[in-house]
Amino acid sequence: MNTYFMFGKYSAEAIKGVSAERTKKANDIILKLGGKIIAQYALLGDRDLVFIVNLPGVEEVFKASAGLHKLTGISFSSVPAITIEKFDKILT
Repeated sequence: MNTYFMFGKYSAEAIKGVSAERTKKANDIILKLGGKIIAQYALLGDRDLVFIVNLPGVEEVFKASAGLHKLTGISFSSVPAITIEKFDKILT
């Protein structure tokens, strides 16, 4: 499993649909792709949300991003992440 930070940006229309029910449906998209949700946060600034998830690979990240956008209207930008320990091993 790989870790990804999925940053979300609400459109004016997408924010109107905020609900616990929609959040559950969004979570189900990630889980059905074999993923695990580590954490989810609302943010202030140029991004509105971040989902920290484990997914099997980049194909599943594409599917999750597209599925979440279809469901919510939220645009997602995803980046892979590795632990600092792994980073240190790679670079030394």
